[in-house]
Amino acid sequence: MGSNFNQRQVDVVRDKREKIPKGQHHLRRLTTKEPPNLLEVYILEHLQTMYSSRYSNGTIQHRRFGLLLLLDWCEERGIESPLELTRSLMERFQRYVGQYRNRNTGKPVAINTLSGMLVNVRMFFQWLERREYIPKNPAIDLKIVSTGRRLPRNILKEEEAERILREPDLETPYGVRDRVILELFYSTGIRCFELQKLKLFDVDFTNRTIFIREGKRRQDRMIPVSSRALDWMRKYVEDVRPGLVSMPDDGYIFLTNTGKPMHTSQIIAMTSKYRKRSGVEKQGSTHMFRHTTATLMLDNGADIRYIQEMLGHRRLNSTQIYTHVAISKLKEVYDQTHPAEQKKGKRSKSSETKSSNKKSFQENDSNTS
Repeated sequence: MGSNFNQRQVDVVRDKREKIPKGQHHLRRLTTKEPPNLLEVYILEHLQTMYSSRYSNGTIQHRRFGLLLLLDWCEERGIESPLELTRSLMERFQRYVGQYRNRNTGKPVAINTLSGMLVNVRMFFQWLERREYIPKNPAIDLKIVSTGRRLPRNILKEEEAERILREPDLETPYGVRDRVILELFYSTGIRCFELQKLKLFDVDFTNRTIFIREGKRRQDRMIPVSSRALDWMRKYVEDVRPGLVSMPDDGYIFLTNTGKPMHTSQIIAMTSKYRKRSGVEKQGSTHMFRHTTATLMLDNGADIRYIQEMLGHRRLNSTQIYTHVAISKLKEVYDQTHPAEQKKGKRSKSSETKSSNKKSFQENDSNTS
């Protein structure tokens, strides 16, 4: 059993002055307690294992948040080791999570978020059991509420997407930059953090492709891009970016006025700004373009497996959610255009007319009597 402290692990997290390697912020201490207790040591080891297994930074940060919640709860009760946790204690923790509120707003947290917290905790204990750090998994009975997959909402029509794309001021360098970003979102369905990390050598103008390095789950993929998006990209790279870059040039494509790479929060805010300015009332930002790209391609006959590859989905069922949206649209068009459905509508109206006439006749007959 690995129930004793691993001194090397403790040394890694003990010195608060140690410089955390770039991209490994999950190694930061969760508490200020010295030395860290066994539960914290195992959590940090678990997060490092996820990093080594090429999980995305976003997934690791979500796992870290759920486990920090567990660590805080345990600390309040004097629990320092996962060996002290029992099934009954984990049931109490589950009830605690069920009542959790946003610390900034005080509002209840969405059921999907609560379920995600419990999933992260359960995955952690499964890992502890596999490593033989604990003899039994006390979190095995944690009930994860299944909310089902929600259909993407606020999918843009083609005309709405084009309206947003026309918003940037092309007389300014930042307007050209923003137009390229919007074109890429619409053209490729790329994730925001994937776009933010793009470098010059990731774009192949000849073959009209973009190479996504370390997307979700750190998976690489190659995706096609439209000629129009590449035309704007070429203009930006040749005419605008040289005036923004600061030395040394790290090769990131999208830069701020200080020459540093744009942050995802800046890209999201910029996209929302143009969406609002365009008059499109549908709520959303960068991910709205991702949903739109997939749905419009399905509407136009694209094979779902090609869309799966383009979006970087590991499982087909992640992509199949867009077929429900496409089918809903298909039913709407069918109801409006198919002759059989039109005849059904006419028969329905005819029946209503006959029923109305019959009722009117009966009323007149009654009045006459």
